[in-house]
Amino acid sequence: MKNISVIGAGTMGNGIAHVFAQYGFQVSHVDLSNDRLDKALRSIASNLARQVKKEQLTEGEKQAALDRINTYVDLGPGVAQADLVIEAVAEDLDLKRDIFKKLDELCPPAAILASNTSSISITSLGAGTKRPDRVIGMHFMNPVPIMRLVEVIRGFGTSDMTCQAIMALSRQIQKDPVEVQDYPGFVANRILMPMINEAIYTLYEGVSGVEQIDTVMRMGMAHPMGPLQLADFIGLDVCLSILKVLYQGFANPKYAPCPLLVKMVEAGFTGVKAGEGFYVYQNGYKDFTVSPRFN
Repeated sequence: MKNISVIGAGTMGNGIAHVFAQYGFQVSHVDLSNDRLDKALRSIASNLARQVKKEQLTEGEKQAALDRINTYVDLGPGVAQADLVIEAVAEDLDLKRDIFKKLDELCPPAAILASNTSSISITSLGAGTKRPDRVIGMHFMNPVPIMRLVEVIRGFGTSDMTCQAIMALSRQIQKDPVEVQDYPGFVANRILMPMINEAIYTLYEGVSGVEQIDTVMRMGMAHPMGPLQLADFIGLDVCLSILKVLYQGFANPKYAPCPLLVKMVEAGFTGVKAGEGFYVYQNGYKDFTVSPRFN
């Protein structure tokens, strides 16, 4: 595989495009908005520059990576030569199904179609195409250029050949792939989201405060980031979407989203990207204080 198409110019799409370009692949970055694509290129350039400063890349390698990325607002030309397409749009089943149906029609017959979904059924996405054997999940972790894990999710129809190809490709870009089966939340979020939800319930029930809950988990469990801060970093809306998938998929009340989480998302306090969640953020996720709503 030489030609990679990435659908979506959000944080995850940017990171995926960055990594593949860094490791020598030709990348077609597709989004509906030229402004979002321009912003994505600036973000990728900034992150590559940071790697140059840390002496992880040379200036020439940085420029070569940027030169490998072409942007498209039209899906057809953006995937016409793709060996692999990685969809990285919002966690919305209907939206993803619609994209996969279009990709199936527009991509070369041999192309593999992957989703960066953190919870949505790969089997369902594959069933809407004529190539379910070539549909798979590639769940990258954020930030993509730094985090080494990739969950490789096999749908019910995913072939051994497709899975082996994606496992090998992940290693080519210096990631550590882990094969998992297609059940709600896969592995990472099936374990992580109930922990985050329980932390929110602990706050909601008045057991302790935001900073105290995060301190216990950082200092007592050696987590690099407390669960409430991590929820802000992921996006409270994303956390809520994943919990809904778990709740519906297993029909088990232990996955029911905390009412406080639901209320915060409804109010637009979704974390770092909104400037406020459990913490208030001034200059990105590194400069924060506990939200006055929880003091």
